[in-house]
Amino acid sequence: MNDVKPETLLLTISGKDRPGVTSALFATLTRAGVEVLDIEQIVLRRRLILGILVTAPRDWKRLRDSVQATATDLGMTVEVDRGTGDNRVRREGRSHVTVIGAPLRAAAMAAVAGRIADSGANIDRIERMARYPVTAIDLHVSGVTPERLRSVLSAEAAAQGVDIAVQPASLLRRAMRLIVMDVDSTLIQGEVIELLAAHAGHADEVARVTERAMRGDLDFEASLRARVALLEGIPESALAEVYDELVLAPGARTLVRILRRLGYRFALVSGGFSQINDRLADDLGIHYARANQLEIVDGRLTGQIVGAVVDRAGKAEALRYFASEVGVPLESVVAIGDGANDLDMLEIAGLGIAYNAKALVQEAADTTVNVPYLDAIMYLLGITREEIEALDLEHGVVTPAPPI
Repeated sequence: MNDVKPETLLLTISGKDRPGVTSALFATLTRAGVEVLDIEQIVLRRRLILGILVTAPRDWKRLRDSVQATATDLGMTVEVDRGTGDNRVRREGRSHVTVIGAPLRAAAMAAVAGRIADSGANIDRIERMARYPVTAIDLHVSGVTPERLRSVLSAEAAAQGVDIAVQPASLLRRAMRLIVMDVDSTLIQGEVIELLAAHAGHADEVARVTERAMRGDLDFEASLRARVALLEGIPESALAEVYDELVLAPGARTLVRILRRLGYRFALVSGGFSQINDRLADDLGIHYARANQLEIVDGRLTGQIVGAVVDRAGKAEALRYFASEVGVPLESVVAIGDGANDLDMLEIAGLGIAYNAKALVQEAADTTVNVPYLDAIMYLLGITREEIEALDLEHGVVTPAPPI
């Protein structure tokens, strides 16, 4: 049996990028009759770095000279390294590590890279996902399981003040097709029940109970019924006034607009109120919504809820129902929330994201996003800011230019 490993050549070409570089190089390789084993290419500030691993022909020096001549004609430089075996990285335990910062400082990237190296993993490739309004970098990492990387990097994320998301490198990342979102303090800033309570003079009291419920200190249903009872007597017209006061999370419209164009479906699953959330869904073009219904009699809130309460278990049940309606497995669902009553739906979704969430939720979720831009979630799905802007431009939406 022949155990001799075949000789290979690693060609590294660099220089100012321009049309035709790749085709010219492969035309040269074609004439030599070599086999392509691996290839990587990046362009940074219009400077190209292209690495091609090929089988080495018997007269490998002749190929080297031909590639060097082609590179010279293109105004580029080339390095040729000869070796044995295919030299390709064994990509076991592959992960996408997305680092998001505003700003993203060099010290933070140094710390992240250091922890990855300490874990025994290797960074195979680095891509920029966005540079404005946040900086997002995607690292392709191999050699360690995603679970191990997540545990190593979670503490570093807190120490460096950045968001770090670790996901398995698989086709599932591109198969995500249903987004299920909480509403209060996720899709919108603040809590609807507190805005309503202000009309009844109980804003501070309701806010204190809400905070304890979202931390998981109180039973959600009991706390909700107690807070709703304080709304008794508020005129129905207050609902329209509160709706006009709502402030969406920055990037919310962009998130829905872009992902809808890419074929995603959206659902709102909230412990809030259908009288508000149904209007919100209509306004944003969201496909499904489920929330609690406030009882209204003779034009005033009674302080009661109609039907069963949408609590922690109810949110998970709603997610399952909407996934069935869309026809996707739970693995293709992204769930986004901030409070303790979101924990069950975050757990069963393929990707559970704690968005500016309570500590309890951040510890339990697959990943966290703490920058104040909801559309940053698209970077976790492998969508770059440049792709977002290009898609908007196709539909006549002009994105403001980022600062230089």
